[in-house]
Amino acid sequence: MLTLIVKFLYFSHDFLFGQEKLRTALFVQKAALHFIDGMLFFTDHTHTVSSMYFLLNYVFLSSTAASRLDQSRNQDNQDHLSEEVSQAGFRIGPDQLASIARSHSMNSLKFHGGVEGLAEKVLVSPDYGVDVSQMSLRQDIYGLNQFVEKPSKPFWMFIWEALQDLTLIILIVCAVVSVSVGIATEGWPKGMYDGLGIILCIFLVVIVTAISDYKQSLQFKELDKEKKNIVVQVTRNGRRQKVSIYDLVVGDIVHLFIGDQVPADGVFISGYSLSIDESSLSGESEPVNVEKERPFLLSGTKVQDGSGKMLVTSVGMRTEWGRLMVTLSEGGEDETPLQVKLNGVATIVGKIGLAFAVLTFLVLTIRFMVVKAIHNEITIWSIHDALKLLNFFAVAVTILVVAVPEGLPLAVTLSLAFAMKKLMNDRALVRHLSACETMGSATCICTDKTGTLTTNHMVVTKLWICGEAKEIEKNVSGNLLKSSLSERVLSILLHSIFQNTSSEVVNGEDGKMSILGSPTEAALLEFGLIFNRDFRAFCKDSKVLKVEPFNSVKKKMSVLVALPGGGVRAFCKGASEIILSMCNKIVDKNGESVPLSEEQRKKITNVINDFACEALRTLCVAFKDGEDSANEHTIPDNMYTLIAVIGIKDPVRPGVREAVQTCLAAGITVRMVTGDNINTAKAIARECGILTDDGVAIEGPDFRDKSPWEMKEIMPKLQVMARSLPLDKHKLVTQLRNDFKEVVAVTGDGTNDAPALHEADIGLAMGIAGTEVAKENADVVIMDDNFRTIVNVAKWGRAVYINIQKFVQFQLTVNVVALMTNFVSACASGSSPLTTVQLLWVNMIMDTLGALALATEPPHDGLMKRPPIGRNVNFITAIMWRNIIGHSIYQLAVLGVLMFGGKSLLKLNGPDSSSVLKTLIFNTFVFCQVFNEINSRDMEKINVFRGMFDSWVFMIVMVSTVAFQIVIVEFLGAFADTVPLSWDLWLVSVLMGAASLFIAALLKCIPVAKTVHTYSGKHHDGYELLPSGPDLA
Repeated sequence: MLTLIVKFLYFSHDFLFGQEKLRTALFVQKAALHFIDGMLFFTDHTHTVSSMYFLLNYVFLSSTAASRLDQSRNQDNQDHLSEEVSQAGFRIGPDQLASIARSHSMNSLKFHGGVEGLAEKVLVSPDYGVDVSQMSLRQDIYGLNQFVEKPSKPFWMFIWEALQDLTLIILIVCAVVSVSVGIATEGWPKGMYDGLGIILCIFLVVIVTAISDYKQSLQFKELDKEKKNIVVQVTRNGRRQKVSIYDLVVGDIVHLFIGDQVPADGVFISGYSLSIDESSLSGESEPVNVEKERPFLLSGTKVQDGSGKMLVTSVGMRTEWGRLMVTLSEGGEDETPLQVKLNGVATIVGKIGLAFAVLTFLVLTIRFMVVKAIHNEITIWSIHDALKLLNFFAVAVTILVVAVPEGLPLAVTLSLAFAMKKLMNDRALVRHLSACETMGSATCICTDKTGTLTTNHMVVTKLWICGEAKEIEKNVSGNLLKSSLSERVLSILLHSIFQNTSSEVVNGEDGKMSILGSPTEAALLEFGLIFNRDFRAFCKDSKVLKVEPFNSVKKKMSVLVALPGGGVRAFCKGASEIILSMCNKIVDKNGESVPLSEEQRKKITNVINDFACEALRTLCVAFKDGEDSANEHTIPDNMYTLIAVIGIKDPVRPGVREAVQTCLAAGITVRMVTGDNINTAKAIARECGILTDDGVAIEGPDFRDKSPWEMKEIMPKLQVMARSLPLDKHKLVTQLRNDFKEVVAVTGDGTNDAPALHEADIGLAMGIAGTEVAKENADVVIMDDNFRTIVNVAKWGRAVYINIQKFVQFQLTVNVVALMTNFVSACASGSSPLTTVQLLWVNMIMDTLGALALATEPPHDGLMKRPPIGRNVNFITAIMWRNIIGHSIYQLAVLGVLMFGGKSLLKLNGPDSSSVLKTLIFNTFVFCQVFNEINSRDMEKINVFRGMFDSWVFMIVMVSTVAFQIVIVEFLGAFADTVPLSWDLWLVSVLMGAASLFIAALLKCIPVAKTVHTYSGKHHDGYELLPSGPDLA
């Protein structure tokens, strides 16, 4: 029995630790002997406690064996460093270094001397960071911080995909058969012209489609790379600086804050209350506390709370996230709502086209059979007859090709891609395609104040301390202020600023001093530097014990420091009302803490309100002394001594008032949601034109307490919400969407804004002030944090929607005319006036070129003078139907007259009169589409030429279409079944096409029923929506 146990123990260790028998045998045998002794003791004396002791002893020795094995392996790796690593001076290889964080091995970390030992082995100091001159060397040895991406599809793949269209495959087969039969009956080369013409047209369609799709894929890839380009703060050459995540190297000292994404695998150096959300890797929703005892950080995880510094140990494909990415392929962008809707339209039109194609083929075939029967030739068949039937089939298939509006999804993609590229240039990064469309329907924008409506360039302009308010002039010397404050008061004030900050003063390469951190923190630190330029020396005697970073829920930041003479001191700063409510004392002129009376509290509240009414951001700073450091892990929440009230000026951005007025004129309500004091919020809102005389401004706690009935009463007039929590913003968005059926766009920057950004129809994250968590939950990232950029996104959203409506109007008109012309002609004369090649050319004008011309039109200011597009309105409006039906009737009438009376009207005689007439019909049909494309530029206004020459894509398409039409008619007659036309017939074609401009003007004067929108047409400032339809002409 005991022998079996010994063998089992030995071989279990052999299984656990691989082929390390010789090294582990000794440790395992020792453990086994202890276990055997324990078992004997238990058998002889039946003492359960003693036997348990021996069992635990066994487990301990076994774990020691594993630990020593781990160390032994590390020693082996240490002894087998690659020559490249050794020559570079590093003392640890990339794979071994990467495995430490990935495996969370504390034994490995301890073996290498902990974090300090690892830093030493990768030749960095936690204070100095990486030497910039070693960047390329580190990248060569430890790798780049980039993941292996799925390779882009080559161009030939796009050609292959374009050829997968079933109708095109059928046409290719028809063309091949046509060439074979043609050469057999008519000889070389005349017999090949018809079939070769079809093949050339198909090739042209496929190449243009493939080029368009290939360009879009490259553009989306470029945008995707921009989405992943995160800026991180690192220490290099002893200076804190911002770098791209792609430039990160092993050994970098990275600074992490709330909402940041961990940019690489690494180990924790130092920090406070650092809590990490690892759900993206582990799936666990509970955050993990990172500290000295659990120092491992993994790439792709998010900082949920706290702050800290980490040493990067692996980058790119050696990180846990990188290894995971190898097994995953990037998912494609989902279809947008508009693409889904248009796919439905395309399916319906395609079915109608199929019905017409089948009918046309049946009519042509039946007529052909009837003619043969009349001439008693029903039993006599030749290759020529077979070729004629094949031609009927090709015409039917081509009608189907023309009828299927595959250009609809292409138009959406083109328009969205064009808008995304232009918005990127205008400092807006679109993360989800559907946001471009939805933003055109936005009826309400809930915007932050700081950095969005204001410049986010903050400066302290007022200070209330020791019962007196002081103006802080720009570039003022600290001596003037010093003289008005006692040395003790000034010391307490500066300690409260310098000790309780998350910002850092850094010296640039040019020697100039700059401050890294949030704008509010930077403003306070800059104010403190007026009095003392060397803030590190000022604080060197104090040791920071604990930090509670600022977040949008607590609205305060606290720090606990150990004083040089013994004892501890807590410093606290944050929202004025919150800090004031925590205080029961105040600093007097001598720097002593004296009780705070109710009268003084009221006076300070008035000071805060006065500052806020001047549009100043107000903060209070306070401190509290403790007896000793026994409770160094807790920072008190009350009984503080108030030091000062600070007023910070954050000017309104230039052009914001005009942008707000543009929104109001466009039927978009603007609401400000901020965490600031209500008086500050009101002052800024009035300056921006958001808050009106009859508008409502409310604080978050009051909003939370409102009943559903009160909410319905207040919501239409609600313009400002101050002192709001992220949950208040979420509740506001939910109410507006569900109860008031508004299409809501909401801005956010903090980690806690993620639910509101996710809930909104369009989530807008701030690119500068926003955390990575906020950006990840947003649809659009506003790169410059500017409200004007948000308005620009709304304008482009409307442009996308209306551009696609223009294209649909244009394409459906061509569909109706092409289908009816071929069907009526087939019924009346037994032949189609438009050949397969001609129809394919029309199809290319209509689909690819039409989409390029109309779907890429830039927005104009008129778009923001009409109401938003309703949430559930029909995509094809009454105005569009009016234009489609009107132009179809005109074009069918023109082509019908030419078809049945063209010869007599134009006095066409001679043997080639039929060919000339057919060419004229084809030419007229094409020019009708060219001018109808111009008409489609504006569905409601008579002046369709406005801005036409500014749209270079539209002009290139127009010129190319006309130029190629001339080439087809004059020089490619053998392929396209055309003959050269005289100048007067060219003039007839162009004039009949141009007449559609006058038809369009007449049609736009016909009134149509207005679209009923799902929201009120009157806004809080009394502005009524502008009329639409013919009134806009």
